[in-house]
Amino acid sequence: MENKGSDEVEKLKTKFLSVWHNVKYSWALKTKTSFSRNSPVLLLGKCYHFKGEDGNSLSEACYEASDEDVFVGDVEAFRKDFASRVWLTYREEFPPLPDSTLTSDCGWGCMLRAGQMMLAQGLILHFLGRDWTWPEALTLQPLDTETWTTTAAKRLVASLEASLQGATGPSDCGSPPRPPAHAPGSAEEADAHLKEMYHRTLVSWFGDSPSAQLGLHRLVCLGRTVGKQAGDWYGPAAVAHILRKAVEEAMDPGLAGITAYVSQDCTVYSADVIDCHGGPTAGQTADGASDGVPGQQNSQEASASSQPSSRAVIILVPVRLGGEKTNPDYFDFAKSILSLEYCIGIIGGKPKQACYFVGFQDDSLIYMDPHYCQSFVDVGTSDFPLQSYHCPSPKKMPFSKMDPSCTIGFYSRSAEDYERIMQELSKLLQPSAKEKYPAFTFVQGHGKDYDLSAGLTPEKREWPFIRDPRRTVTTAGDFVLL
Repeated sequence: MENKGSDEVEKLKTKFLSVWHNVKYSWALKTKTSFSRNSPVLLLGKCYHFKGEDGNSLSEACYEASDEDVFVGDVEAFRKDFASRVWLTYREEFPPLPDSTLTSDCGWGCMLRAGQMMLAQGLILHFLGRDWTWPEALTLQPLDTETWTTTAAKRLVASLEASLQGATGPSDCGSPPRPPAHAPGSAEEADAHLKEMYHRTLVSWFGDSPSAQLGLHRLVCLGRTVGKQAGDWYGPAAVAHILRKAVEEAMDPGLAGITAYVSQDCTVYSADVIDCHGGPTAGQTADGASDGVPGQQNSQEASASSQPSSRAVIILVPVRLGGEKTNPDYFDFAKSILSLEYCIGIIGGKPKQACYFVGFQDDSLIYMDPHYCQSFVDVGTSDFPLQSYHCPSPKKMPFSKMDPSCTIGFYSRSAEDYERIMQELSKLLQPSAKEKYPAFTFVQGHGKDYDLSAGLTPEKREWPFIRDPRRTVTTAGDFVLL
């Protein structure tokens, strides 16, 4: 009886924390984000110009992205592209996490959510291509402070009532489920229907249930291999290794054609990446053009019957762009990286507050913010609502406020694709007058051939700068300072 009462107290504390964090982060939000008309906006390799068609509009200092005026330039195209990226945020009232009574990740799961968003972008490139956008992206309503705090207040009252009555009501899943789509007619409709199936399946992989292949429950379970538990704060390097293991161990046949690789000591070992692809002859593009859905994934039966001879690879590179603060000399490098279509973004943020960087304008980063607590959505149903998995409101942050600890992600479709990526990135990484030390490097051969840190398993390599395990070191944040 005493244990039961203790569990109820824990559940009540979790409810209070979830609502408190929701109110806390909602009040911190700005209603609108300003964008300059006179500077291009880069979003994961796509460039947009907000200049008006007439010369007079060029003198305006900024454009409020959430306004409902007549759109000019590429504003509408940018909004649709941004809102099509998968947005994964804090959730509440999901099944308890492994070895825990927690039913929400509010206040601690932001880096895991940022990592999920970056991985989702890699899967979008793999299955749908960079040019894909969600047809309903522009129908999303802007999320402003008033809406978010009002919702939080309602949840507080509902949570208290449910707790006092000793019963938990059903979670609010957002918009009502849409009716099933009619059978597609024309080839164009069939293609749109197929892509929407991929979109929905992709989102379901990140659901907040124990069965979701890439969901929070799975990531927390894998986090125990690096000494993390539900409720702990995760750094970008630790999340990179957790994501790699999650992709490698995913059982869904749809994920058989993709794997992940994490660099070692800021070094990408080319032979290891080629091995991940399945060999130097892998990755023929007959079935896997970047603008369409891979042909070998057209049915789960086909995927399950034979393991693909070649796999795409998501390359994750944990780096540190400075000491206590981000070194301004790396700003141009970060811009160059986010200008590449095969870049799937950067996870990092401010100290103890993670976010997912997807682009920039001038000296400000554009990012997606996971710090908003939403209700649990049961992705096990065929028509679950997708609206809460897409964000209509971009946010910006000065480069100077970016924490130096981050993980950069890239998508490589084939071994041939990797050779091109390696050559292009190697040019960007060449030391310059400003950047005396590259953020990371490419090296031929396997990591094991260099034996930089013998005896350390990948699961336990949370720190990307370990050079010699016998040396005495001090730690700071997510890295080891030598």
